[in-house]
Amino acid sequence: MIEDLLPQAVVTVEAYGHEGADTPLFPEEAALLTRAVAKRRREFAAVRSCARRAMEKLGVPPQPVLPGEHGAPGWPAGLAGSMTHCEGYCAAALVRAADLASLGIDAETHGPLPEGVLTSVALPSEEKRLRRLADRCPGVHWDRLLFSAKESVYKAWFPLTGQWLDFMEADIELTADGGFRATLLVPGPLVGGRRLDHFDGRWTAGRGLVATAVAVPHD
Repeated sequence: MIEDLLPQAVVTVEAYGHEGADTPLFPEEAALLTRAVAKRRREFAAVRSCARRAMEKLGVPPQPVLPGEHGAPGWPAGLAGSMTHCEGYCAAALVRAADLASLGIDAETHGPLPEGVLTSVALPSEEKRLRRLADRCPGVHWDRLLFSAKESVYKAWFPLTGQWLDFMEADIELTADGGFRATLLVPGPLVGGRRLDHFDGRWTAGRGLVATAVAVPHD
């Protein structure tokens, strides 16, 4: 799903069900799970299996993927990447840092957000656009898609800034043709000598999931 949302330079690996859930972990990774429940252990292992397979495709020896500040994954030198997991699905996307400044991916179960969540993550302008999109394309849960897009935007933002980005600090306009633009409502990161004021992304829906991705070029 996610491969089609990203530039060709990006390597993606996906897994469905419990694929990769029994992948051996590096000791540093296993140490993080001493008190984790079984579901968390399976998700942690499966998504890292995807990440290591992506490393191999880029010619990089498999290495531990440890969470850093705010849980952001730490990648081997010279790589940029992102991971995601939800019920029954996980994926990792990696690229050489020379090819992209940053990227973010997210996948969610394709269903409506729990009651009350939308108002805590969406701006009034976004809610208004979602209502219009729902009238045009009622088969898509646009609220869930907006949430996923915000997650992808944050995952692309954080490696460039090292700072938190609140849900309300990016105004996302989704389009019915599979695209979206996130207008940053706070000063954006400096990339290639210029300050970004927006991120562009793509989305897709299928197999009971919605997925989003953001790729930030160097210029």
